Amino acid sequence: MPDTMRRTITLKRKRGLAKRGLVAAVSFCVATAAAAKPPGVDAVMIRMIACEGEGVRMEVYLPLSVDRRMRGGQSVIGYYALDLTDVNKGKPLEPVRVTLSADEKAVTVDQYLRGLPPTRIPVTGGTVDFDQRFAKHAKCSPFQSQDPNFGN
Repeated sequence: MPDTMRRTITLKRKRGLAKRGLVAAVSFCVATAAAAKPPGVDAVMIRMIACEGEGVRMEVYLPLSVDRRMRGGQSVIGYYALDLTDVNKGKPLEPVRVTLSADEKAVTVDQYLRGLPPTRIPVTGGTVDFDQRFAKHAKCSPFQSQDPNFGN
């Protein structure tokens, strides 16, 4: 068999394998999406802190499973929302580490992905700085799980 014919056969086999591989990959993706389970109770989040600055809003969400059960010294991963909708930049969510102080008088929000210094918020609410670009002098409401009037 001539060398050019062998190369042609080899190329056709490689193309056939590539097509089968692509079909298999697409089938796997469709099957995975169809078999995906809905998020569990741990994925349900509730807003625990709401803050307002100059033309910007910040919110901290924690899993519903820790609502009203967070103990002093406990840390949990939640989400921080920086609402920049008014300046046409959207509302990104980023994971944060939220810690209730041992004396239960302050909540620390650690934006560990961005390397910003942790923000300490009094449980009763107060004015804090989250971010030097957008979220300076933000007035925060009380930490909702500690507020006796929450939901009333």
